Amino acid sequence: MVDFISFFAVKYLNLPDKSTHALTLRHISPPLFLLGDIHLIKKPTHHVITKNPDMRKPIITLFLLLTLSSSLVSAQNSIKKWTLQECIDYAMQHNITLKKSQVQHKSSEEDVLQAKAQLLPSLNASTNQNVIYRPFIASGMNTVANGYVQSSIDKVYYNGSYGINANWTVWNGHRTHNTIKLNELSAEQASLDSVVNARSIEERIVQLYVQILYSHEAIAVRKQTLEASKVNEQRGKTMVEVGKMSKADLAQLTAQRAQDEYNLVAAESQVRNYLFQLKQQLELTEAADFDISIPSYTDAQALEEIPPLMTVYSLAVENRPEMRNALLAIRSSEVNIDIARAGKSPTLSLNGSLGTNTTSMSDESSPHQLKQNLDLAVGATLSIPILDNRQTKTAVNKAKLQRELNLLDLQDKQKNLYNTVETFWIDATTNQSKFKAAKVATESQETSYELLSEQFRLGLKNIVELMTGKTNLVQAQQNELESKYMTIYNLYMLKFYQRP
Repeated sequence: MVDFISFFAVKYLNLPDKSTHALTLRHISPPLFLLGDIHLIKKPTHHVITKNPDMRKPIITLFLLLTLSSSLVSAQNSIKKWTLQECIDYAMQHNITLKKSQVQHKSSEEDVLQAKAQLLPSLNASTNQNVIYRPFIASGMNTVANGYVQSSIDKVYYNGSYGINANWTVWNGHRTHNTIKLNELSAEQASLDSVVNARSIEERIVQLYVQILYSHEAIAVRKQTLEASKVNEQRGKTMVEVGKMSKADLAQLTAQRAQDEYNLVAAESQVRNYLFQLKQQLELTEAADFDISIPSYTDAQALEEIPPLMTVYSLAVENRPEMRNALLAIRSSEVNIDIARAGKSPTLSLNGSLGTNTTSMSDESSPHQLKQNLDLAVGATLSIPILDNRQTKTAVNKAKLQRELNLLDLQDKQKNLYNTVETFWIDATTNQSKFKAAKVATESQETSYELLSEQFRLGLKNIVELMTGKTNLVQAQQNELESKYMTIYNLYMLKFYQRP
């Protein structure tokens, strides 16, 4: 910004180049922009404000540019910084996969309501209206309509019937009650599936978030490394000029500076890639400027006590939704066995009906016919299975086999859960030990590199020794950052797997 004002002063205010280095924003007070018809004339000791109508346009232009620049800086500062909890909360509300599982849960709840409704009797009404045409009917012919013998010579006539039917299954070997249990278990499984998806999304968000935090720290290290490379390169140029260094050694310093620039660009690109993946998890398709809030994780957080492995595993088995889902699957298979066995049981149902009819062949009025032809019926139906072509036995055997598969699936999930928890525990323990050692190594390498830099400046160390020392320092810093954030991540995941 100062360079821009200096350029403006030289081009539009006619100040000499040698005096513009002292011109900053404090030399131009706000009232100066409002006047618009004044300019500065350089005097030996001070600036004098004089009138000049031609100066209105450049000064207003400068004011607008400064205002625009301030607005851009303000906009950059106002970009929302997402915290980890904000990312998780937003994903829980907007992730499409999670929404699908929630819809599936609602569908399974409808199945429960449908199964419970089967305990109630069914009731339906019906009517049937017919128009009949008999072009060659004989005179005095008797016609049977709706159970009545009628005499008519009408070629065109109609019949109407009306009825209400009810049916209620009294006993079917507890098939209906077991179906209700099965659908309730399925609804609970669907709810747990939604929780499993939510946990999986949260786990991925945490992983990406920590990767971004680590990459940001790595970028800071890369920038420091690049600055050191630039200093060494400039120092090498000076030494070449005085004959204390060969051009070949200077070329190595230049190559190292270029490599550090490349490493910085690669690290920044990696951060953008992680941010893009995080946006995908959050279903953010329109947020072009997306960034996260950088919390200050202390070394003490990486040095927290690691919980015992079996404690974490026991709580995980008890609380993880996929484990509870596997247990529900076993219960569902047991209910399916009972439903299959009900195929051997008899079925008893009650039914009733109420009906009446009318016809144009009768001399009676329609209301009279409806009353006269009214009939009521009540009955019971008993169905006893004798031979069903092995359908019931096959259904029972397949339900038992499904139960065995669900038991094996539970064992497999327990094994996978233990492997996952043990991996996090081992990584947390290993990286915590690495972090403790890396802190000492970084401090030692920093001291060593400071001494090497000073000795190199005095000509006591060559370029190879300096670059080796720098490489060792960068590697130590990277090791410390990586072990720190990997420890924090694995400690978080150990707590995550214990959470109800």
